[in-house]
Formats: sequence, C-alpha cells, structure tokens
Amino acid sequence: MSSASTAPRPFRVLGVQQLAIGAMDKSKLLGLWRDLLGLEVVGQFQSAKENVDEDIAVTGTGPWKVEIDLMQPMDAQASPRVHQPPLNHIGLWVDKLHEAYSWLQKKGVRMAPGGIRRGASGFEICFIHPKANEQHPLCGEGVLIELVQAPESLIEFFEQHASAPIHHDPC
Repeated sequence: MSSASTAPRPFRVLGVQQLAIGAMDKSKLLGLWRDLLGLEVVGQFQSAKENVDEDIAVTGTGPWKVEIDLMQPMDAQASPRVHQPPLNHIGLWVDKLHEAYSWLQKKGVRMAPGGIRRGASGFEICFIHPKANEQHPLCGEGVLIELVQAPESLIEFFEQHASAPIHHDPC
C-alpha cells in the first residue's frame, strides 16, 4: 500500500451519489431508464459551458437515493463530450468537500478545471480528472469522478449507522 492511501484523510466517502450516462440522443436513455425501468425524472439541467443537456432521474429514497443523470451534448462537436465514454462519470458523497479538494491536490491528484462549484442538483461539487499529467500523477485512470458535498442529513445518517453491524441473509 502506498503512503498516499495510508495517510489519514480529512474527509470520508459516504456512498454513491450519482451515475452519469451519456448518448448522442438522450431520448433512448429516457426510454430505458424512465419508461421501462420506471425511474422518476425529477429535474433537467442545461449548461452551454459544460456542453450538456441532461435529465436527472432517481432510484431509491432518502439516504439510498441515487441520481442517474441521462445526458446528451448540446453541440456534438464541442467539448466536453458528455456522451464519450457512455458512462460519463460517477459521483461520490463526501462529508467535507473543501478539505477533500485541498488534501487530494496536495497528494498529487489532478482535479478537473472549474474547482468547487454548484452542480446540477444544487450541491457543491468538484471533479477528479480522468487523466494524469506530469504535475499531478494521480487521477481517475480514465474515469471522471465527481465529489459531491453531502447534506447534513446524510452525514448524520452515516454517523448513526456507520458502526452498525452488517447482517447477511444466509439464503
């Protein structure tokens, strides 16, 4: 194990917040995720700067709610190319986003341009870049990773249940 993975970190990953899936035309994604699988679309988001037109679907409730962002590019020739790769990014809840951002940068993790900002669902976010460079040798190794500031209610839920034993059904 490397020293970067054993050093105490000033934040915790609490769970999966979202998966973002892209296509040239999100109508087929909606046909599967909303119409056939039954996920509820709870919002839309468009950003010319981020070249994205997305519908925000959800599965689960409360602390187990996970977003499935169904995205298409506003301009197929522009960057970022939200439809390539089709699994665009994974979002992780963290309890201390600002501390995570600073600490990860100090450890050599390449963060994507834009820093910490408000995301489509209203939470503060930042991204770990999918590719390394000379200055920042650590990255998502091909996967864009979004870090999302968890709301206080989720942090409290995690605190109450983090030490609870896990019971497995032996069936």
